[in-house]
Amino acid sequence: MKKRYILSLLIASCALTSCFHKDKPNYQYMADTDMYFPVGYETYQEAPQGNQALKNGMEAQLPPEHTIKRGWMPFLYPNTNEGYEQAKANLKNPLLADSLALKDHLKEGAALYNIYCMVCHGAEGDGQGILVQRDKYLGVPNYKDREITQGSIYYVIYHGRNAMGSYASQITEKERWQVALYVEQLRNKLLNK
Repeated sequence: MKKRYILSLLIASCALTSCFHKDKPNYQYMADTDMYFPVGYETYQEAPQGNQALKNGMEAQLPPEHTIKRGWMPFLYPNTNEGYEQAKANLKNPLLADSLALKDHLKEGAALYNIYCMVCHGAEGDGQGILVQRDKYLGVPNYKDREITQGSIYYVIYHGRNAMGSYASQITEKERWQVALYVEQLRNKLLNK
């Protein structure tokens, strides 16, 4: 009895392993769902042709309509002169409520200002950055000569204004407010000179 059991087990294992080939699975259940052969998508690969989501020659697929990206807050002030004036009058810095971390916010704002703003606006906010000194850009304003608020600073960082482009894609909402805090500090120093 024991010999039959061992013999039948040996025959069954030989039969199963003889039919097995790692490149060709024997049976595929749900073959149309690509569960056996998943398709790997690369981050910046070209979008598939014939996709209705592609419009105007865009490479990436468009997001669904009426959706907001996670972690992104819509900015309610339009990119117009009226939007600028509304932001200047009404937009308030939420970081001012956290007085304990105000020094940290100013420190971060200074670091970001040195990266993104100083080349044009200068280290002191006087409009004499390295690009202005080399005549690459002209007419960069001195913060002392402008009636600016933290709301207008945030607006200009978000949308850009005149020759200055938008920095909304490079720095986050919190970082924009930190830069606005620092720019206001620079302006106050210039006014007190």
